[in-house]
Amino acid sequence: MSMIRDLRAVVRPSRPSLRKSSLRMDTGAYDTTRDPSTPSAVVDCAVYRDGARVESAKPMTPQEAMRLVRRDGGFVWIGLHEPTEAEFAGIASEFGLHPLAVEDAVQAHQRPKLERYDDSLFTVFKTIHYVEHDQLTANSEVVETGEVMCFTGRDFFITVRHGGQGSLRALRHRLQDDPELLARGPSAVLHAISDHVVDGYIAVADAVQDDIDEVETEVFSPGRKGGVSRGVDSARIYQLKREVLEFKRAVSPLLRPMQLLSERPMRLVDPDIQKYFRDVADHLARVQEQVLGFDELLNSILQANLAQASVAQNEDMRKITAWAAIIAVPTMVCGVYGMNFKYMPELHWKYGYPVIMGITVALCLGIHRTLKRNGWL
Repeated sequence: MSMIRDLRAVVRPSRPSLRKSSLRMDTGAYDTTRDPSTPSAVVDCAVYRDGARVESAKPMTPQEAMRLVRRDGGFVWIGLHEPTEAEFAGIASEFGLHPLAVEDAVQAHQRPKLERYDDSLFTVFKTIHYVEHDQLTANSEVVETGEVMCFTGRDFFITVRHGGQGSLRALRHRLQDDPELLARGPSAVLHAISDHVVDGYIAVADAVQDDIDEVETEVFSPGRKGGVSRGVDSARIYQLKREVLEFKRAVSPLLRPMQLLSERPMRLVDPDIQKYFRDVADHLARVQEQVLGFDELLNSILQANLAQASVAQNEDMRKITAWAAIIAVPTMVCGVYGMNFKYMPELHWKYGYPVIMGITVALCLGIHRTLKRNGWL
């Protein structure tokens, strides 16, 4: 049981502050370095026996690895990156993978799910990578998605990855450093990958929260004297909302598969490992609540921003109307005295002009003071 107690320490070696700067750790680009002697899509192929990697003089092909496992025991872990149908056909035939699962693995763009076949489990994970940016714009990409598809059998574990983010190489090395854990077989690897993916969700959720807080601060910060915010570009908020929706599509469908793995006995999942899927499901549920909260909060922010923009426009219209009312006084006076009548009031009086101008200015000042007192200016 000491192996089980150390399970979290293996798949979560150290969780730094989940800020934007920490997202560069294990969510970097796939390491797609391939040995020239292996099929082009194979990133790594290894046999594990009694928790240790079986060393070989040269890289093994999947067929050679499987023959070794069937002869001497253990299990084989094969990692592939974006294989073509032709590249995956031989492996699928060798391991007896179901044609529907093979089709999904090759074509990608699948919804997170768990499917059970006679001799294997097929699990689809959506990986999420936070795209760092100096400033959020209407065209900013906030999250980038990829896929990890896992085939779990009695004596094999196959990962098929799509997209440019979310390397599993570091995870493989950490598992290799714990032979007692790897001795539990392919189900231990499945748990480690699911926990790794969900930990990535938590990190991205914290970073997205920072972006939402930034937009929220801008929306509710006074934009000018008088306390009325000019609002922010609504397209920025809408773009962030779309990225959150992409995040939601990765998180929400995965909750049910994790619950099944933690609650329903499966012959391909070690009983000691199965209980730890409950921990993954709990963390996933927390992330789902966060993402749903993000969506609702962005709706409120968008509505508040539109309301503030409307208030600002109404204030501008009030100012324009107020100044138009002030200008109407001299316009009316000048219009009256601009008519070609011979007998006009005080037309030939020595002080007629300054008196009329004084009355005009006094009326304008009076209107200005009244409008300003009422908040129109």
